[in-house]
Amino acid sequence: MLRTFAAAAAGLFLATSANASDFTPAIIFDMGGKFDESFNQAAYNGAERFREETGIDYLEFEITNDAQREQALRRMVRKDADVVVVVGFAFATPLEAVAGEETDRKFTIIDMVVDLPNVQSVTFKEHEGSFLVGMAAALASKTGKVGFVGGMDIPLIRNFEHGYKQGVHHVNADDEVISNMAGTTSAAWTDPARGAELAISQFDRGADVVYHAAGSTGEGVLRAAADRGKLGIGVDSNQNGLHPGSVLTSMLKRVDVAVYNAMKSAMDGNWQAGAQSLGLAEDGVGYAIDENNRALITPEMEAKLEEAKASIIAGDIVVEDYYSTQQ
Repeated sequence: MLRTFAAAAAGLFLATSANASDFTPAIIFDMGGKFDESFNQAAYNGAERFREETGIDYLEFEITNDAQREQALRRMVRKDADVVVVVGFAFATPLEAVAGEETDRKFTIIDMVVDLPNVQSVTFKEHEGSFLVGMAAALASKTGKVGFVGGMDIPLIRNFEHGYKQGVHHVNADDEVISNMAGTTSAAWTDPARGAELAISQFDRGADVVYHAAGSTGEGVLRAAADRGKLGIGVDSNQNGLHPGSVLTSMLKRVDVAVYNAMKSAMDGNWQAGAQSLGLAEDGVGYAIDENNRALITPEMEAKLEEAKASIIAGDIVVEDYYSTQQ
């Protein structure tokens, strides 16, 4: 189903608006597309918020294979975008090449640090948000076994897993966490069948709550949980509504805020290069409670989650990140 770059480029657009000639932002989505109900869609929501609030439209592109990353960046430069936002760690290498040449152009990358004077790098403390949903999983579990399904086996996803395990064991040190990764290539983000398969194997081993950090592969995890009468935990965007009553909560990663801020600050003239990392204290991560899961998160559970959140922000609970374990 992969399209050629030339065909995919036909989807690139710049809608007209009264102010578009003065300022043109751009966004390039990662594998899985802008409607993946997860990471990319959070980025899309941020771009849409910018458009709705300012009346300025944006250039966009959805890659369907890795070779398109640098091509898409160069196309945005040719289109004279004032700031180009790239969504995902895999853009780091092509961005280094393009930003290194286009020194007068602004670039923002989500989920990776690129150390160049015209690049803004936004990362998140996924381990902090994952700690809280790990607590929720342990508080909801009746078997003492919970699961984790990651997408591509990379340090970023291991950071989700590491925080999740700490949250589970904060509630009960004896609880078991069963973990699997969907793969080692970018295809690991776009395989819901594989996600369902891994979740079912964890349910068969006794897990009754499974958290995913797997892009659209995670749709299969949440579907399998609903089909089996178990609980899933969503990621990045609020996925509670995908299967109301069977998604315990979602670990929110405020990619939408990062994208909106990158576009808005570039328009306002106060965009700054450099690295920033957003955690609970910065409202960069969190967990979702709404009408779709309100009955699943009891007031007692919520009180414990909020207490832990406050303790993490205050520094009384220190959530270890995965990267520090590799040093």
